[in-house]
Amino acid sequence: MAVVTPLKSAAEQELARQYAGARPDLPGSAAVRAQRDAAFAGFEAKGLPHRRLESWRYTDLRAILREARPLARPGLRPRAVTDRLALQTIPGTRLVMIDGIFSAADSDLDTLPAGVRVRSLAEALAEMPAEAAETLRGPAVAHDDGGLMLNAVLMRDGVVVEIAAGTVLERPLVLLALRSGGEETAVFSRSLVALGAGAGATVVELHESVGAEPIQLNHALAFTLGDGAEVEHVRMVTRQRPESVQVHTLLAELGAHARFSAVSLAAGCGTLRQQNFIRYAGEHTKAALRGINLLRKQEHSDVTLVMDHAVPHGESRELFKSIIDDEATCVFQGKVVVRPHAQKTDGGMKSHAVLLSDGAAMFNKPELEIFADDVVCGHGATVAQLDQDQLFYLMARGLPRPQAEALVLAAFAGEVAEFVTDESVREIVMREVEAWLGARGWSPLS
Repeated sequence: MAVVTPLKSAAEQELARQYAGARPDLPGSAAVRAQRDAAFAGFEAKGLPHRRLESWRYTDLRAILREARPLARPGLRPRAVTDRLALQTIPGTRLVMIDGIFSAADSDLDTLPAGVRVRSLAEALAEMPAEAAETLRGPAVAHDDGGLMLNAVLMRDGVVVEIAAGTVLERPLVLLALRSGGEETAVFSRSLVALGAGAGATVVELHESVGAEPIQLNHALAFTLGDGAEVEHVRMVTRQRPESVQVHTLLAELGAHARFSAVSLAAGCGTLRQQNFIRYAGEHTKAALRGINLLRKQEHSDVTLVMDHAVPHGESRELFKSIIDDEATCVFQGKVVVRPHAQKTDGGMKSHAVLLSDGAAMFNKPELEIFADDVVCGHGATVAQLDQDQLFYLMARGLPRPQAEALVLAAFAGEVAEFVTDESVREIVMREVEAWLGARGWSPLS
């Protein structure tokens, strides 16, 4: 019987060469190296994710990633990075990564609250025993994902935050990830945030490119929440070069009575895939994923999520709002999985999109996989143009059409922003929305 060996693309061949060359220098204990090798074997067998995989149907990474850029290395820091660090406005404890490398010198390590430990991922990987290394893999539903496999293979650094049981942070932790963009490079990084029982924190991720060159980014952020822990997570991906290709993975393991809320904003994102894998490991736990996508020109944003209800009495909520202009494309793929013994699960999932041009495209693919009989789960999706009745109402009261349209769109996106409980962070999210509208000449404030 003949064995069919799929042809490797140029990017896949180059990624294999990069791993062979970088492997001796990549940080990690024996357990971590074993995980890297296992992930590489999986990547070799499957290759880059492509449209024949259902979960990557709308974002063919093999076709998009025609060339694998050289791996980023610590180097000279351009003036643009220093200037951007000086403009940081979110009040909180800042933790900085530059081209995927944790920068202790630029981070607020001297003012860490009691009960919080911060170190680089490279340092943690070198010390990580087998049982701790397992946390790198994330929930079981993520193990076969090609994007995450590639991250496991080539991740070099990131930040590890450990919050002791009972410690509740009053100020946000701000993970500021900057890409210098002095040359076209590829960045592979991962960060971990672990909260003990009863701990609480707001974690804000800011991803920006400050240089002139596009980048290829594969970043993962893993949360583990002990029983009764609470996290509010906000991610903003902005100011990326149009040719940039990014894969962001959010992993979360939630203990009993935990609370996890995540809000994402994509504006000026190039080609972006945001994938979320959430596992309910304890009963009476609530999680909510919400997001805003603001797309124009030929931008492409793919939000894919899996909510894995493995135990009873779990609640999940998903709400995503998308505003799509020009020839941009947005994708929402949401799956809620209810395992056989996860009775009393309560799940609700919604995706709403506004198309501003004839060339804009939206793909909605909500799914429910329910193997229990005592649940309440539902989903809904809408795609529409601007509501002419709302515009008429505002214009009849003296507003010019551009401002009326901007007000309607700001209110549409603002429904998601309102779920950000930290006022200073919520204001920054709305400023980004208003800046995106203003770039079109539609300012809700003018």
